[in-house]
Amino acid sequence: MLEFARWKYILVTLVLLLAALFALPNIFGEDAALQVARRDRANFVISEQKSVEDLLKDRGLSFSGSYIDEGRLMLRFSAVSEQLKARDAVNENLSKEYVTALSFASRSPAWLRKLGLHPMPLGLDLRGGLYLLYQVDIDGALGQLLEVYEQDLRKALSQANINFTDIVPFADGATRPNGLRVLLPVGTNIDLVRLAMRKVLPDLVYVDSSDASGSVIQIVLSPAQIKERQDYAIQQNLTTLRNRVNELGVSEPVVQRQGLDRIAVQLPGVQNSAEVKDILGKVATLEFRLVDVQNSITDAVQRGRAPLGSKLYKTRDEQPVLLKRDIIVTGDQLVDALTVATDQGPGVSVKLDAAGGDEMLRTTRANLKRPMAVVFIEQRREEIEIAGERIQRDIKEEKVINQATIQGVFSTNFQITGLDPNEARELALLLRAGALAAPIFVIEERAVGPALGKENIRKGVGALVMGMAVLFIFMLAYYRTFGLVANIVLIANVVLLAALLTVFRAALSLPGIAGMVLTVGMAVDANVLIYERIREELRNGVTPQTAIAKGFEKAFSAIADSNITTLIAGVVLWALGTGAIRGFAVVLSLGIVTSMFTSLMGSRALLTLMYGGTRRPQQLSI
Repeated sequence: MLEFARWKYILVTLVLLLAALFALPNIFGEDAALQVARRDRANFVISEQKSVEDLLKDRGLSFSGSYIDEGRLMLRFSAVSEQLKARDAVNENLSKEYVTALSFASRSPAWLRKLGLHPMPLGLDLRGGLYLLYQVDIDGALGQLLEVYEQDLRKALSQANINFTDIVPFADGATRPNGLRVLLPVGTNIDLVRLAMRKVLPDLVYVDSSDASGSVIQIVLSPAQIKERQDYAIQQNLTTLRNRVNELGVSEPVVQRQGLDRIAVQLPGVQNSAEVKDILGKVATLEFRLVDVQNSITDAVQRGRAPLGSKLYKTRDEQPVLLKRDIIVTGDQLVDALTVATDQGPGVSVKLDAAGGDEMLRTTRANLKRPMAVVFIEQRREEIEIAGERIQRDIKEEKVINQATIQGVFSTNFQITGLDPNEARELALLLRAGALAAPIFVIEERAVGPALGKENIRKGVGALVMGMAVLFIFMLAYYRTFGLVANIVLIANVVLLAALLTVFRAALSLPGIAGMVLTVGMAVDANVLIYERIREELRNGVTPQTAIAKGFEKAFSAIADSNITTLIAGVVLWALGTGAIRGFAVVLSLGIVTSMFTSLMGSRALLTLMYGGTRRPQQLSI
């Protein structure tokens, strides 16, 4: 007798109903949208929504709808041009209270949004946007670490009142510097020097030596310390890039490590690619130093070098400035930075952490009425031609962007002035997001326009529909009524897969659509195995009900074995792959689970309803 437990009917029904509900938002499609959020991260309220809408109406900008979603305002537009104009209008007039992001908003009805249901996110190739692959200069990370160590040692020796000639990087059997040399005058107490340095850098190895000018203490980083720093640089750059992307206001970005020293960045919906690339890849930070008023700038320029303890810089107007080598605080010690309007024009309001605030307090208290400068440091790579061969070289620019006399004592909060509006906005963004731990360089760039993304969606969905249509015709022609059951199961499988992708917020890309097509083929394969087993049992002379039951039982092992091996391959692809490969693996793995459920439980439930129970069919339409 052909039977199916009642609880299994209930389970199949509930699963399919929930799947239809979760997959429903994908039917309505999306519009270009502007996401507006409060700077203080509080939830939007109706009055604020109305103020933004009134601003757009006053500017003659029309939008097709607006609503508050998860505390943020979403404004939908029928055209990308209107979306961009609306972003500019909000940024120009309400930037102090709100931040904006280019996004996409579902056209699904309000009741679906209230249930928290959204369409599945789309990958870059379907939505359009910018793809960047960065190479991290892990050797440059070592140079930055040595600079930090150098400043720590200078400060420690100065606070311990120990005289030293200089601290310089050097290479010990390497192509790039991997250590520091502390140059000391003749007669310096080496033990006191080592003791002072070990207080700030206890994990380093100090080796004594000497030269004609006096004693020398060498510090060489071990291979383990170098490897640790390189790994840290990758992780820190990942964090910084994510912060910068968030500050730019890009919706649903993807920033992930790829291979040993590369970082892939996907920015769906980005149109201003030049600005985004410029800000994301900037290796920039600040240093606050005292101006050297004791030595002559003219003499330093004529000699081509600064006196000991000082360093020669230039302003943005190419005027020479002599600054102390000792750094007061760096950009790494900044907690927050916001653009502000000051009496001197646009500026940046800076907030330091506790350590930086203490150092700034000590410095300003001891140097009232003396000038202090802000140095903006930027690293970049450019390509030049030498003897007919194009090579790349690293350039480090250090410009004094601000000089001011210390008029009062301050610590954690102060302002940087003397900037134009664009400089102030960019500087505040970079400081908030943090500095990169190592330089990064674009080695691959792909831009996908929104129109091309829509074309990819149309072709991808068209391929899926065409493939399913051919399968439907074949199954109906070859298996008749059982083919109709298989077709219903295939549709349920696609709905269930779309629901899982929506619930897990897995981005669908072109490889993902290929995975869906492959899943449909695998689901058909499972049904074919079952139906051929049923035919075999019928040829052996068993009753139709027994043939159906035995067909499912005997086909189960073959279906399970083939799907489990494919699932293993999918998991390996997900674990080791990146980008499009991982997207394909996610869809493939989820599709295996859904096809197993629909083929073994869904189709059996339907066939049992049609032929099971008290019915006694004499033949099957198979």
